[in-house]
Amino acid sequence: MKKTANFTAKTKAIVKKHGGDRSALIAVLQDIQETFNYLPKEAMNTVSTMMGIPASRVYEVATFYNAFSLNPRGKHIVKICVGTACHVRGASAIQDKFEQKLLIKPGETNQDQQFTLELVNCVGACALGPVVVIDTEYHGQMTMNKVDKIINEINKEGAQQ
Repeated sequence: MKKTANFTAKTKAIVKKHGGDRSALIAVLQDIQETFNYLPKEAMNTVSTMMGIPASRVYEVATFYNAFSLNPRGKHIVKICVGTACHVRGASAIQDKFEQKLLIKPGETNQDQQFTLELVNCVGACALGPVVVIDTEYHGQMTMNKVDKIINEINKEGAQQ
């Protein structure tokens, strides 16, 4: 119950920040996702009520855009580019390495909620392929050794906090 209240209070503040303007729905959902790292059902229902938008419309927008997630995601989002340039340079082997290292498949979040693994069609950095984007940081010319190094560094930083 406490978690629901937390979602509701923070969501109300986000909607108020945008003045409850119906045209700001996407911006509101973006802020909610940034706050919770996904779009909780309770938050979307609060948006519907406060903004006077049918819940079906809120869900329609949330499910239309790939940037939104209706499921909890990890603290760190690992996006592996599988576009043509990255694919021919070994993206599938990089994907396999991340799956082995994190013990998850694409679309999943690991047990400790630290990592979510996603595949994307292109990140616009073809010359650097294969490319992996972790959170907002691009890692080009990815290798198996770099996968180990990056994950170990992130885990080490998390342990120090």
